[in-house]
Amino acid sequence: MAIPDSLQYIALMAGCLLLTLPLEFVLGARVYRRPLRLVQAVLVTLLAFSVWDAIAIAAGMWTYSEQFTSGIMVGFGLPLEEIIFFIAIPICGILTYEAVGRVFTLVRSWSRRERVAQEGDR
Repeated sequence: MAIPDSLQYIALMAGCLLLTLPLEFVLGARVYRRPLRLVQAVLVTLLAFSVWDAIAIAAGMWTYSEQFTSGIMVGFGLPLEEIIFFIAIPICGILTYEAVGRVFTLVRSWSRRERVAQEGDR
């Protein structure tokens, strides 16, 4: 089953979110469990880059492919897919960052336990 061209951008964003979702549960990233922090972080990115994009579009420096977008415009020349991008990608980035931090914390904890155990064997 092929994804229609006009839905590929949205499908890509959904795929990114689905691929990083296990980081919340498997590695305990705790991103979705702190919704206010998540909304604050995403809102800053959404606002800053939406303004940036709107300015670039108005100046003729940036466009979007009509073939790969739904045609739904949300204002200031921005397609719906771009707003979804500015929400999905920061969420994926935060999930990845928190998961890597969690792994480092676990590795340090295991390393400390191992040192303590070795010192106790002396």
